[in-house]
Amino acid sequence: MQHLKVDLHLKTRKRDENIPESKVLKPYDPQMLELCKRGDSSAQKALYDSLAPKMFPVCIRYMGDRTVAEDVLQDGFVTLFSRLDSYSGAGSFEGWARKIFVNTALMSLRKSDVLKDSDDIEQAWSVKSEATSAIQDIGYKELLKMIGELPAGFRTVFNMYVIEGYSHKEIAEALGITENTSRSQLQRARVALQEKILKR
Repeated sequence: MQHLKVDLHLKTRKRDENIPESKVLKPYDPQMLELCKRGDSSAQKALYDSLAPKMFPVCIRYMGDRTVAEDVLQDGFVTLFSRLDSYSGAGSFEGWARKIFVNTALMSLRKSDVLKDSDDIEQAWSVKSEATSAIQDIGYKELLKMIGELPAGFRTVFNMYVIEGYSHKEIAEALGITENTSRSQLQRARVALQEKILKR
């Protein structure tokens, strides 16, 4: 299926150089968002430039591949600009936007059926003490890299549960799986991550 592509870096309108800095709107300013809704290309570019560096790592974490993550990022912006009217102004705009990019990544993963070989199992999992001490020596970027190397099903559930804070019920509903499958994938992700840490 072809990915819908949009050129979000449309020709920007020339800005009046006489406008003082205090009058320049911030990317999440309600007036800026209103301009985006009206299709103002310079406002859309400003919003894109502000959000893309924050949302691209989210896409990479879920997709595990930069090229695929770039497609998800573009699709996420298509959705975001088409749904700006649904942002009520309550709560963080960035938090609202993040949900769109996470959902876009999840839709892409559902299409590829990353959890088709999952089992419904419930097993207790506990971190070994040597792994716990090894975790303390790992930097954030290195840990994210290890998470990104997990198989897609493990990585997806791990990201949703540990990083995004979804419950197993919410994960099951979002991915079309059972709660037991979600628990199983999380357990396996933790074991796989623990092995990576210990082999480091």
